[in-house]
Amino acid sequence: MTQNRSNLIDVGRITSVFGIKGWVKVHSDTEPPENIARYSPWWLKTKHGVKAMEVDEFQPHGKGFIAHFKGIDDRTLAETLTKVSVSIERDQLPALAADEYYWHQLEGLTVISVFEGGDILLGQVSHLLETGANDVLVIKPCDGSLDDRERLVPYVPEQFVTKIDLVAGTMWVDWDPDF
Repeated sequence: MTQNRSNLIDVGRITSVFGIKGWVKVHSDTEPPENIARYSPWWLKTKHGVKAMEVDEFQPHGKGFIAHFKGIDDRTLAETLTKVSVSIERDQLPALAADEYYWHQLEGLTVISVFEGGDILLGQVSHLLETGANDVLVIKPCDGSLDDRERLVPYVPEQFVTKIDLVAGTMWVDWDPDF
């Protein structure tokens, strides 16, 4: 998830129009996917800037969803809103337990390996991948990192991820730097 304005977080995207009455197809990145409908307003990141839009109808359709925005009642207007990110204000996200994190909170953290007792800077969390078994951290090199390799580290707290300090912007992992 990326952000354009400091308090906005991407939660999905509008992929295309649906029908002739202003409906659009929506892909959700929330978990579960239908939770995207709980947020209002949706901030759409268009080529003309970021604009707040109110969803007045929302329903499942195929493997995704369709939505209708208040005041958008024809296909031509709806087309101007396609292929854009759907964002919400961060403070709308539900609070998590102390040991839980949203992906956007982990992105950008500096990653230090404590494998076999040494502190080695591996890089920064670029993004996460959902693999089914567990999520995977994609760690890209940064200034001062061990080398210029990208690393994939399973996001398994207490096993591979030993500590996260959001204030310090650091994550410690028990991960062999040779992997």
